[in-house]
Amino acid sequence: MSTFDAAYTFAHQGIVPGYLLAHLARSERYPHAAQAARQTLIAGRPAFHAALELSIDENGDLVAEVAAAPTRTIFDAQNTETLPGLIVRTEDDEPVADDTVNEAFEGLGATFQMLLDAFERDSLDGAGAPLNATVHYGEDYDNAFWDGSRMVFGDGDGEVFVGFTRSVSVIGHELGHGVIQSTAGLVYRDQSGALNESIADVLGALTEQHLLGQTADQASWLIGEGIFTDAVQGRALRSMLEPGTAYDDDELGKDPQPAHMRDYVQTVEDNGGVHINSGIPNRAFALAATAIGGHAWQGAGLAWYRALTGDLSSTADFTEFAEKTIAAASGIGSTVESAVRDAWIAVGVIEDARDRNPR
Repeated sequence: MSTFDAAYTFAHQGIVPGYLLAHLARSERYPHAAQAARQTLIAGRPAFHAALELSIDENGDLVAEVAAAPTRTIFDAQNTETLPGLIVRTEDDEPVADDTVNEAFEGLGATFQMLLDAFERDSLDGAGAPLNATVHYGEDYDNAFWDGSRMVFGDGDGEVFVGFTRSVSVIGHELGHGVIQSTAGLVYRDQSGALNESIADVLGALTEQHLLGQTADQASWLIGEGIFTDAVQGRALRSMLEPGTAYDDDELGKDPQPAHMRDYVQTVEDNGGVHINSGIPNRAFALAATAIGGHAWQGAGLAWYRALTGDLSSTADFTEFAEKTIAAASGIGSTVESAVRDAWIAVGVIEDARDRNPR
């Protein structure tokens, strides 16, 4: 194991996997990005708000309703690694001149709105927790991460990665870790850690789809689309529908995610493969959502959310989570239940009972 491989053996909930940064750290084609990746690997990671809505009822009377709304604060680290940084935009401020600040602000809002509209969840903790984010973290920092209390965005190196605020799925993913932290608290290692990463991907994808009003069939199912420069042979960091196909670049290597349990990667790196093996439950979700059709947050998304917020154990493996999602889907409808069950069978997590009991 190299120095750069070893640097990412601790629990790190960044959107860019350590194995990808380790590849980049050795790059000769991208010297600036290689230096940025080395710096990123070494650096590691270090009240209720309401909206008043006014309307006129059928009698012509003014009606005031209080609805949940986000409390957002954006900080600027000014290219240092000191958190949180200086406050540069708060909830009631107008957009500022810095696009990165505004992108972060809008991405936090999009995630908040998806959680509220889809699951009636008021912020990450369900109780209106404020949403904080720090931008311009470090110099050429090639990642974005959830540090347990806030989102942190690097600017990228400009050679391989561009600014991470450009991807709503990245923002939704990292805030998704906050939802997981306040619910099942999935241990960030092995299969429970891969579920942690996968569920964060689900929430990131749903945030993007909800913002764009997309159905499951219209969605790209890509996580981190747009954060690579044109120099990279790749579409995104991950493909939920087609794990293992997001990128294939001479310097970065090939997307290593498996799509089926027969290809499950046994490794001590990446906290037991949390970023790698998350491809298996990712594909299960995308298959279920596209089979159900319509908006993914209304069918498969609701089943996944109910499983996460139910009695799921913090060390759940893929099989336990599959069983919980199937049970949750049964309360939504037979079509949803069938699609969820078939999806888990398709990726090899559970067996098809029909194969064990032939007629």
